[in-house]
Amino acid sequence: RAARSTRTIVIAGVPAGLLQDDVMADILTIHFQMSRNNGGDVEEVTYPTRDKGVAYMTFEDQEVVERVLKKDQHLLQDKRLPRRYSLTVTRYCNEVSSSLIHLIVL
Repeated sequence: RAARSTRTIVIAGVPAGLLQDDVMADILTIHFQMSRNNGGDVEEVTYPTRDKGVAYMTFEDQEVVERVLKKDQHLLQDKRLPRRYSLTVTRYCNEVSSSLIHLIVL
């Protein structure tokens, strides 16, 4: 099994403040589990985060991350949302978090 960081993506553009956080986390999970979104089994969703409109999603398999990143556009759509929202999906960068931790340790 691949390290957790290699199975995690960063999702930006999450519409903040429209729905309860747990409902938004559910909508994100459903979106990224769908095969039409190149998704797969989700291990964990972190939302909300310190950054407004950003969520972290960890998949059970690293292959899902690669498929999700290959999809041109992710449009978040749900009957509970007033419209579609374009999401920006990027690979989780472990270097950023480990350098922040390094600064804190110093």
